[in-house]
Amino acid sequence: MTRRATWVVTIAAIVLFGGVLNSYRATDAAPPNPPVPLGNEVEQRIEMIGQLKEIVSQLREQNKLLREQNDLLKSGKLKVLVDR
Repeated sequence: MTRRATWVVTIAAIVLFGGVLNSYRATDAAPPNPPVPLGNEVEQRIEMIGQLKEIVSQLREQNKLLREQNDLLKSGKLKVLVDR
């Protein structure tokens, strides 16, 4: 291969490579930016604190009921009958 042919092939390859790189671009078919999965951290913490407070209050109520039932069973005022 002559020097001139080598230069022609090299320049053609550079032009072809440049054309391929220039034709690349992001398309509209690309997915949009995903939404933030966790949202606002402050709002989530406030919501969690509210839920935890509700759970604590329900546990206190449940414990109160269990204590009342235990006191009734210990006093003998409550009898449990099992019927088939």
